[in-house]
Amino acid sequence: MSEASAGTAGPGQPGGQEAAFDETPDLVAANPRLTETQISALAAHGEPRRVAPGEVLFHAGDSWADLFVVLSGEVAIVGGYQGPDERLIGSYGAGRLMGELSMLTGQPAPNSAVVVAPGEVLAVPVQRLGEVLSQDTSLGDLILGTYLIRRSILISHGFGMRIIGSRYSPDVRRLRDFAARNRLPHGWVDLEDDPRTESLLQGFGVAPEETPIVILFGNQLLRNPSNVELAAEIGLPAPAQAETVRDLIIVGAGPAGLSAAVYGASEGLVTLTLDAVATGGQAGTSTRIENYLGFPTGISGAELADRAVIQAKKFGTDIMVPAQATSLRHGNGQFQIGLAGGSTLCGRTVVLATGASYRRLDLPRMAEFESTSIYYAATQVEAELCRGDPVALVGSGNSAGQAALFLAKYAERIWLLVRDPELGANMSRYLVDQITRTDAIEVLCHTEVHELLGDSSLTGLIVADNRTGDRRNLPARALFVFIGAIPSTDWLGNEIALDEHGFILTGPAAGPAERMHAQDAASPRSSLETSLPGLFAAGDVRSGSTKRVASAVGEGAMAIRLVHERMQFG
Repeated sequence: MSEASAGTAGPGQPGGQEAAFDETPDLVAANPRLTETQISALAAHGEPRRVAPGEVLFHAGDSWADLFVVLSGEVAIVGGYQGPDERLIGSYGAGRLMGELSMLTGQPAPNSAVVVAPGEVLAVPVQRLGEVLSQDTSLGDLILGTYLIRRSILISHGFGMRIIGSRYSPDVRRLRDFAARNRLPHGWVDLEDDPRTESLLQGFGVAPEETPIVILFGNQLLRNPSNVELAAEIGLPAPAQAETVRDLIIVGAGPAGLSAAVYGASEGLVTLTLDAVATGGQAGTSTRIENYLGFPTGISGAELADRAVIQAKKFGTDIMVPAQATSLRHGNGQFQIGLAGGSTLCGRTVVLATGASYRRLDLPRMAEFESTSIYYAATQVEAELCRGDPVALVGSGNSAGQAALFLAKYAERIWLLVRDPELGANMSRYLVDQITRTDAIEVLCHTEVHELLGDSSLTGLIVADNRTGDRRNLPARALFVFIGAIPSTDWLGNEIALDEHGFILTGPAAGPAERMHAQDAASPRSSLETSLPGLFAAGDVRSGSTKRVASAVGEGAMAIRLVHERMQFG
């Protein structure tokens, strides 16, 4: 992050090359100069210290010990420090705040900080940061906003861990998806056509056939790690102690789950939240949510999720990612959640906020192309993969519209395939208007995909008009599918009542309640309670819910009030 953020490192200094990106509005916002009043507020909780050129304030992979403010001199942020992939990211001068989002989430530092000019820094112990922020909310807002923007910059420029492998490898796709969904700074080096590949692999003593590999913190090499293994190494929360009985377990960390986590922990419940993939749910992959109350200019799903996670952790929520729930049992006034891997979590009450998984097209060869050319989200990762290519997108809801507008900045052309007579049947008017004004998007109504073309990757689609039967060949190199979702309830078995589509029934619709306690007969089932007393559902997974972010957040908050009411009978 640069002082003017450009310039070069001097001879013998870290990087020795031009800073990795030029000054932009986001970069300016990511590097506020603290006022004397703000520095004084931080100084009351820390100590100044002299620093000399070459001194490393923290290495990539270190747990955060101190928040640093540069009082004088200069400090460089370096990726892959002293490794074969070393690169200068930027530098901080006097009055600049150091650190990024990982300092607030408990993950290790993604890059190293090296002093390049002698001076003085203020070191504030991280454990005292919460006290500082609670005393000065404006300073807290500044730090949080700065760290969120810095994380966004690291992700967009690929600063962080390196994933090296072929674009045709399903494991490369899996690792990149996991990193993107968890908003982890990372870069991808493509074996197929990236000129850096050979030198990088030689530097780490790896043959091309041994890929994919992940390089962490500049020098730690992982050979095709599982998502769980990568999560453990990158500092995502470790599995919780199974023997602990919690007041509340929340399964699913989308908007409904995170809302329940914030309200549950803030009201004194011992709360654990888990998710099989990442915090944020499907909303976390949205590039811009423009109709969420309180954000007139919109907010990305990633930022909304990051803010919610920090808020939940502030109140003491434990978060486990990745942790896949595989079974639910109840008895003796408790619920047992079985996890992939064999461990079990116990809770007095449970909120199910598992949302829904992406619905897939029923077409031959779908599985063949899903690892290389078919996508169910439109994040920066997918956008970079289809840069300059013609692509097709199936769907007519808001998520499809948002994805089409985002991809239009990268793809050569987008065919938006809608089987309905008009685009506005299921999409908000503001999105329809924007799509109509975007030259790169061609809307084809009454149109469905009939055939996928290509060998190892997609080269085209055969689409048909569902009124006339006329067929057309579209030379799309990627296919994005946004046709709704299937509730993530298959792991529940027959434990609770579901509707005919697999969504969880709640309230009177769930039928007669099972009695877990004698006093259950005297406590009527609440509107979000399932057929089991003490087991609640919120958000998209609940039958009859409004499939909107704001609605999910509201249901998550409401579920906590109902949890408290149920616990009065327990």
